[in-house]
Amino acid sequence: MSDVKSKPAKFLNADEYSPEELQQLSSLYESSFKNVKVGDIIKGTIVRVTEDNVAVDIGFKAEGMIPKSEFAAGEEIKVGNVIDVVIEVEDDGDGNIILSKKRADFIKIWNRVLEAYEKDEIIPGKILRRVKGGMVVDIYGMEAFLPGSQIDIKPIRDFDALVGQTMDFKVVKVNHLQENIVVSHKVIIEEKTKDQREALLNNLQKGQVLEGTVKAITDFGVFVDLGGVDGLIHITDLSWGRINHPNEVVKLDEKIKVVVTDYDPERKRISLGIKQLYPHPWENIDEKYKVGDKVKGKVVSLTEYGAFIEIEKGIEGLIHISEMSWTQHIKHPSQFVTMGQMVEAVILTLDKEERKISLGIKQLTPDPWQTLLQKYPVGSKHTGIVRNLTTFGAFVELEPGVDGLIHISDLSWTKKIRHPGEIVKKNEQIEVIVLSIDTEQRKISLGHKQIFPNPWDDFEKDYQVGMVVTAKVSRIIERGVIVELPKGVDGFVPAKQLSPAKIKNLNIGFPVDTELELKVIEFNKDKKRIVLSALAVLKDKSEAEIEEYIKAHKLDKVKVEDILKAEVNTIDPSDLQAFEPEPEMEAGNPTATPEQ
Repeated sequence: MSDVKSKPAKFLNADEYSPEELQQLSSLYESSFKNVKVGDIIKGTIVRVTEDNVAVDIGFKAEGMIPKSEFAAGEEIKVGNVIDVVIEVEDDGDGNIILSKKRADFIKIWNRVLEAYEKDEIIPGKILRRVKGGMVVDIYGMEAFLPGSQIDIKPIRDFDALVGQTMDFKVVKVNHLQENIVVSHKVIIEEKTKDQREALLNNLQKGQVLEGTVKAITDFGVFVDLGGVDGLIHITDLSWGRINHPNEVVKLDEKIKVVVTDYDPERKRISLGIKQLYPHPWENIDEKYKVGDKVKGKVVSLTEYGAFIEIEKGIEGLIHISEMSWTQHIKHPSQFVTMGQMVEAVILTLDKEERKISLGIKQLTPDPWQTLLQKYPVGSKHTGIVRNLTTFGAFVELEPGVDGLIHISDLSWTKKIRHPGEIVKKNEQIEVIVLSIDTEQRKISLGHKQIFPNPWDDFEKDYQVGMVVTAKVSRIIERGVIVELPKGVDGFVPAKQLSPAKIKNLNIGFPVDTELELKVIEFNKDKKRIVLSALAVLKDKSEAEIEEYIKAHKLDKVKVEDILKAEVNTIDPSDLQAFEPEPEMEAGNPTATPEQ
């Protein structure tokens, strides 16, 4: 910055003066100027007003000019008025001095703000508008930035509502280069509550009851302002009862009473609770509830094994799926109840120490199993509907809620069944006979084949050992073939009774529907089993007939003498396992999971 007086003075009629006189005049002239630098604030007097500019006398050899636009709207511009200005340009090339009133006003405000910053003073301001990250505040006519985090110690929920409000601030940051400032209202609040906060923390004890204001609500809990200090109520400490979200218990800005459950002085963490203000509901539960009492409650949780019912806040009971219905086979509680549903139940057990209550719904109605023996006596005939099929049998509905099981072995007298679907279909009506009822296990065993007379008394005469019969292959199994004998009964021909040599693929030589001449080599009435042999028949045939058999059934490696020498009276027990596989489940178990 150069001084304004540094430029040499020029005089008219200089030739009329000696050099010494000119120097003296120049010194006197320059001494009349103020020692002011560009950028300094000085006072000037308005001497002339034009359409666009205002001429100001600042005591220099020339007038300074200020653009009229630098004056505020409505501000009086009058000749003779004294105003503060700043010299921006000492000579614009045409001998004019450029002044700025606006810059002078800003510098005065800036210096005032700096003074407040250095002295940590409180200054007033008006919130002008909302911007990204905070608000713009008018401080003495200049704009300052107020971060959102510096407005209050509490979260601000409506920033727009602050616009137009006047409040106190402190300058917390100054950027000299960019000439901007950051202010805070929060620090003033914190200073006011500092003593209160320290007194609170110094006297804080577990079990202490305090009053606070709900500051924030999250999924996991509630933050409470205790007076400059925040504490957290975890969601589990809001209520003895089950809640899904904290806003079910408290609201924002609500004043509430809390109890201190824990305090970490090093981390300044305060844990609070609301439910601890009230007695635990289990403390006097035996005075309110007894085994056998009917209660009402809301379904608050569903699990694989049952439904939890809230009888009252903090007291829940479990209805196990086995206690929902006397007759229905419930796989999931959602089949019977829904979330939020109000249900009535009976208390079955109550354990105060373990804080467990078991409930039942089916106990509200008489147990139908006590009368089933009378309604469905053993040996009685009924018509039911096939509801489900499993690998071990068919579930038949006798009436709504009452099912019985026809084991696969009780579907047919004559057929070796791999799956009940070979005999019955879902939703098909079927006649059954009650074989047994187990009221303790709640099982009903049914039979279908028992509708018809047992034909095995007649089979004993028709299929005596040594008798020769003609049969047709109906199914190929692992160790032989099943054939359909006259009167529709199944018989078994082991592969060893079809060929003395091992057959790799029975389907090649003995496909389904192949007719065979067979001899009965075993008849077992108790096990409903007939075993037959093709080789035993061939031993009584001519060589030509045996050759024809070998050719017809593609037994390339077999010779006539092999068949004549073959053992036909011995049966390998392992062959019979393929014909009579072990049942997958014990007969009469209707609680097993059926196929859908």
